Amino acid sequence: MAEDSPFTVDADWLQQRLGQPGLSVVDASWYLPAQKRDGRAEYKAGHIPGAVFLDHDAISDQNSPLPHTLASPGDFAQFVGSMGISADDTIVVYDGPGFFSAPRAWWMFRVMGVFQTYVLDGGLDRWKAEGRPVTAEPTKIAPCVFHVDFDADRVVGLGEMRRIVETRESQIADARPAGRFTGAEPEPRPGMRSGHMPGARSVPASALSENGVLLPKERLRKVFEEAGVDLSKPVVTSCGSGVTAAVVTLALETLGHADNRLYDGSWAEWGALADTPVATGKE
Repeated sequence: MAEDSPFTVDADWLQQRLGQPGLSVVDASWYLPAQKRDGRAEYKAGHIPGAVFLDHDAISDQNSPLPHTLASPGDFAQFVGSMGISADDTIVVYDGPGFFSAPRAWWMFRVMGVFQTYVLDGGLDRWKAEGRPVTAEPTKIAPCVFHVDFDADRVVGLGEMRRIVETRESQIADARPAGRFTGAEPEPRPGMRSGHMPGARSVPASALSENGVLLPKERLRKVFEEAGVDLSKPVVTSCGSGVTAAVVTLALETLGHADNRLYDGSWAEWGALADTPVATGKE
């Protein structure tokens, strides 16, 4: 395990265990259009040996009009079981840069009851830069049954989010870039208002890692404190579509903060509605 977070592993740890029974390696790369990267194409061109590709769009709730909505427990189990992943496996997820979309997969597996799930520090980009093994060979998959133990309490829906914004019963940590939080920059999705939920705090996901590695605990704590987040009180994490909110969740959990939940609809839901309150500026 990586020395400063119980939820990450380093490349040496993973490389030493490649091919061992009971280890599932998952490429969970997903990118915004502006990043000009294609996760699936990169996986096909070269992935960590034995890794399977998790498609964030395909694994989401196909009946939801929102992007990346958490699938029902049954659909999730069927999807990852078809990938050959068992709930008894040790699961290591990665993306290209390290801490962008991989924590969303980490969060999904944990919400579905698999706690021996970890994020690879440095991601595939560092893995390749260090000359570690990659292959374009398709991974042989033996489908299995994935047993779900879903924790619905870790997921916040729209109705509850409206109440939280109104009552301030929980803090809100927004993982989007600061410009989108303040409303100075437009949202990447058309038809979306700019700004943030009243009372939310700006905790950009990009501020929580450096060179693809999660920051040490002291620096993580400082990021939250400077953002105005009280780590002794409940937190709901949010972002654009529920992906990078999980980066904030992972950082909170690393600091021992367990009273956190994720607003799955995030700004894709809140910002698209006409009757939800929106604030602009830094506060």
